[in-house]
Amino acid sequence: MLISTTNTLQGKEVVEYLGIVSGEVIMGANVVRDFLAGITDIIGGRSGAYENKLAEGRELAIQEMKEKARALGANAVIGVDLDFETLREGMMMVIATGTAVRVK
Repeated sequence: MLISTTNTLQGKEVVEYLGIVSGEVIMGANVVRDFLAGITDIIGGRSGAYENKLAEGRELAIQEMKEKARALGANAVIGVDLDFETLREGMMMVIATGTAVRVK
């Protein structure tokens, strides 16, 4: 399945728009990871633990969105937008939204 943040796919023709699809993931971070990330914040640098959690959330949200598009008969999703939100301390939400289409 083709996934794109653009509204068109080069060399492909959209033959049918099937609707908006989304994938939502809510994830928690554990206490050890929070502690290690806090140390990283104090001494500087990147928090690999949180970067990995963000990447995992993004992949899960995109996968769920693709499954919903496939259920509609789509072979592509265009105009994909990713949104990351902090719900509360230690909880984050990742949302992937796009338009399910059939292309040829």
